[in-house]
Amino acid sequence: MKKYLLAFGVAGALLLALPALAQTAAPAGLYQALGEKPGITRLMDDFVNRVVKDPRIGNHFKDTKPAALKESLTDQVCQLSGGPCKYEGADMKSAHADMDINKGHFNALVEVLQASMDAQGIPFAQQNRLLALLAPMHRDVITLR
Repeated sequence: MKKYLLAFGVAGALLLALPALAQTAAPAGLYQALGEKPGITRLMDDFVNRVVKDPRIGNHFKDTKPAALKESLTDQVCQLSGGPCKYEGADMKSAHADMDINKGHFNALVEVLQASMDAQGIPFAQQNRLLALLAPMHRDVITLR
């Protein structure tokens, strides 16, 4: 039931996210709830290790250096969650412009992230808080409509 509710919530957030949500500040305490930078680093290590092997979307990462991706995602999630990190990577639209990503790919990525958060013991409520911050990015990541 938990997975169904989470998937429904993610799908709803991805499809119905309001533009204002992208401007929302990080929820109070999310950075701490994710384990601060060490916890976010572990989460992104797990996530990248899974996503590059995922048969649905792993091919999108064949030319990506996993270590660089882990570092960039760690900084991005750290900053988004209210931590002291500074993400200096490309904006999402530029980074994904030539990747031919459709909704199915994006949803698979979210599923892999959920599996990583489960594996890292991140509570359901904190997972939803992070997903709510990431959801508005779908507009820039999905390049095939």
